[in-house]
Amino acid sequence: MTETDRTTHFGFETIPEHDKAGRVRGVFSSVASKYDVMNDAMSLGIHRLWKDAMMDWLAPRPGQRLLDVAGGTGDIAFRFLSRAGSGHATVLDLTAPMLDEGRKRAEAADMADNLDWIVGDAMALPFANNSFDVYTISFGIRNVTRPQEALAEAYRVLRPGGRLMVLEFSQLPNDMMQRLYDFYSFNAIPVMGRVITGDRDSYQYLVESIRRFPDQEAFLSMVRQAGFETAKYRNLSLGIACLHSGWKL
Repeated sequence: MTETDRTTHFGFETIPEHDKAGRVRGVFSSVASKYDVMNDAMSLGIHRLWKDAMMDWLAPRPGQRLLDVAGGTGDIAFRFLSRAGSGHATVLDLTAPMLDEGRKRAEAADMADNLDWIVGDAMALPFANNSFDVYTISFGIRNVTRPQEALAEAYRVLRPGGRLMVLEFSQLPNDMMQRLYDFYSFNAIPVMGRVITGDRDSYQYLVESIRRFPDQEAFLSMVRQAGFETAKYRNLSLGIACLHSGWKL
């Protein structure tokens, strides 16, 4: 199969691989100005608790260097710098309007000397080997064309002893609960997207992309395949979201 013949999924749609990045960029460019408001509406604010749980497990230390991929409006970077007390965070995102929204936030001004905002691709990071102490990606890896390549890049840019943390939507262990969650997701979230952002289709894609993402154990295998040691995961909200962690030893 040639490079041009390879396909991937965009939600429930099958598309050529080379089209996915542009379509993902279109989704997030469309919703960037209302992205944070929509996150609160969709999750009833619980996404903030999930991100706090990510920081609790990570336990940032003074002086560490963070790379937050698909970092969007800076939620993880701001939390990291606040917890660490000192250090540096690089926020990388495929979509420039998302980074623009992050720069507008009050935290960005307070932490400007410790922050970089870079447009880039998770599968081809513009950084040298062994550059960062921590790599995070929050609700972003399911939008990457080839997640295994993104994990390999995470391993490359982390220093020995560096930590990978992935926060992503996942699967509920109970079939009835999963059906209820699916009903809410497919019926409520696209409608919220239309009302709040004026864009129903982008949130239809986001719901579909969650259903196409590997479950907890399958993604754990991908983390291990990338070379990370002592890899493990923790379910959040019964598995609606999940934290995966691994170390580059």
